[in-house]
Amino acid sequence: MENQAPATRKKKRAKRGGSTLRRIFLGFIILILVMATGIGCGFLTASMNTKPDIAEDIRPPASSHIYDIDGKEIAIVHAAENRDPVKINQIPADLQHAFIAVEDNRFYEHSGIDVRGILRALWANVSGRTISEGGSTITQQLAKNAYLTQDRTLKRKMQEVFLALQLERQYTKQEILEMYLNQIYFGQGAYGVQAAAKTYFGKNVEDLSLNECAMLAGIPKSPNYYSPFNNLKAAQERKATVLDQMAKYHYITQPTADSTAKADVVLAPASKPEGPSSASYFIDYVTQILVDHYGADAVYKDGLKIYTTIDMDMQRAAEATIDNILPDYGADGNGIMQPQMALVSIDPHTGYIKAMVGGRGTDQFNRATMAERQPGSAFKPFVFIAALENDFSPSTIIDDSPITIGDWSPQNDSRRFSGKVTMRTVATYSMNVPTVKIAQKLGMDKPIYYAQEMGITTFVLDGPTNDRNLSSALGGLTKGVTPLELTSAYGTFANNGVHVDPIAIIKVLDRNGKIIEQAEPQEHSVVSAESAAALTSMLQDVITSGTGTRANIGRPAAGKTGTTSDYHDAWFVGYTPDLVTGVWVGDDNNNSLDGMGGGTVPATIWRSFMESAVANMPVRQFEGYYGGGGVSELRSENSTGSRSENAESEQESRHSEPKRDHYEAPAHQSHRAAEPEAPQPAQPEPVRSEPVAPAPAPAAPEPSGGGGGAAPTPGGGGGKSRN
Repeated sequence: MENQAPATRKKKRAKRGGSTLRRIFLGFIILILVMATGIGCGFLTASMNTKPDIAEDIRPPASSHIYDIDGKEIAIVHAAENRDPVKINQIPADLQHAFIAVEDNRFYEHSGIDVRGILRALWANVSGRTISEGGSTITQQLAKNAYLTQDRTLKRKMQEVFLALQLERQYTKQEILEMYLNQIYFGQGAYGVQAAAKTYFGKNVEDLSLNECAMLAGIPKSPNYYSPFNNLKAAQERKATVLDQMAKYHYITQPTADSTAKADVVLAPASKPEGPSSASYFIDYVTQILVDHYGADAVYKDGLKIYTTIDMDMQRAAEATIDNILPDYGADGNGIMQPQMALVSIDPHTGYIKAMVGGRGTDQFNRATMAERQPGSAFKPFVFIAALENDFSPSTIIDDSPITIGDWSPQNDSRRFSGKVTMRTVATYSMNVPTVKIAQKLGMDKPIYYAQEMGITTFVLDGPTNDRNLSSALGGLTKGVTPLELTSAYGTFANNGVHVDPIAIIKVLDRNGKIIEQAEPQEHSVVSAESAAALTSMLQDVITSGTGTRANIGRPAAGKTGTTSDYHDAWFVGYTPDLVTGVWVGDDNNNSLDGMGGGTVPATIWRSFMESAVANMPVRQFEGYYGGGGVSELRSENSTGSRSENAESEQESRHSEPKRDHYEAPAHQSHRAAEPEAPQPAQPEPVRSEPVAPAPAPAAPEPSGGGGGAAPTPGGGGGKSRN
């Protein structure tokens, strides 16, 4: 017993020691919690003390100013005083229900904030899902739009919550809904539901139908994009979403939602601007970017200063060129002149958009950024660059002879064949059959991958109709491509294989001069400089002796024509070492251009614009060239570019290639050291895809470097390209 007593006393002392440590640790945790609570309370108190008074502190609207690349003001953006407040009993129940269903379905249940909605929005952000309802309540949106800035800070969010709770205590639900519906922005300078009803439908809000109510309720999410004047298709799709939400929350039946979604709406005539504004399409493009990012109120009422990339000298040259050259076929049924066109010009090294024309006239549909049109042979350079990255060279021999893939037999536009030709010749004269053979040997994975890496986002990779087939090699894409994306992609070739995303906005300042956005060019290497130089050499021949001779500007330049089947779309996209420009011409209603190809009017517009745009730029050779000669070739092959015995059929290829949203980088073949282009055997004159127009004599460059509606449907395609 005596021996056990000391051991017992030791255990008690150990327990007392452990208990002391636990008490110290617990006290430390409590101290941290008290400090955190104090800091939190202090932050909440500060936020409460600095929040605006809902009765007095309403921010006055201030116009925003847009500046060009030189800092000169080119536009003042503001919401016109187009607000006509109405009482809640004048607003149709369908319109009230539509907004509640799509913006805040628990509006009548919460007290200003909706924890469920916040959690739902957070989960959607984390999981990458999309939701049909907003994360903020109607009361929070009213508080933000009426009393606060658009800053995305915790303090501003806390103030929004407190103001929402205060609004709920001070006003009834119907009063809050009335203020909200009279406050929100609908685009076209219309604030509030009454002004919006007048603007879009030419009637008072109390006279709106369910169909019109649903369309109106869908606009505020993105007023420029969902405006039926700007994008009727998108507005119709958004209307259907609103109707589905109304059915989901039992305001209407699902059959009613389905039938109303299919019904057309009759729009009021769009208000005409006082006169065409230089760079109007670019200004609208910049405005839409800002509205989508900051909200309409920030752009139209917060006095932003927006510094952009536009060069007004180039912009005026682009507009003048189009006015002087583009033919006039008369107005269509919507009163819009046809054919239409788009022009985009970009600095390939910075991504800066220097000029943008979205169409002739001011019909508000920006074809440069929104029109997805078939590129025709203007897509072929992506096949060629994929080949150059995978052990082809400009001197690789391709057999221009008949080929059948499944039930498809691609043809040259001339319906004739030239036998063995080099890939350089294939590009120069825009030959279809050899291009298909190159793509067949590569597989369409690689051209699509490189095009995506260069910024083209419109590929359809899944489903019964998709772009993962060989007709895409000739530009027969499912949806087409926008002029902005195609032009930006060509900029990669001009920039030694490095793609820089297009940039329209350099920086944005708030009304106090604080920078709230600063552009950071996003660039990445897509192909080797050697491959880019080799492709440029091939595309130079297009201008000097091929299908694009009308684009000759008398200094180093490269480019490619594009013409779709039945002449629905005509393109010329080309570049110098310092500027890349794309020109598209087509009919909004997909009518034929009566034989107009990419080497005619588009090439002429391109030449006229570029002669002016680069007049004060030094004359530079493309990198990777020897003096006045061609690029040193990667290698010469004596084999054909495609072996029929190894080729999969288009149908087999479509099903055997893995499906994915974005192609993984294909394995690159190692390139040999640069060496002069191997001599080729004498060849017969190759067939041309169209008669090559004689090029006008360009002015010699000075040695010192001086001297110089509804969205249209995709056209053409069909797996056949003309040039």
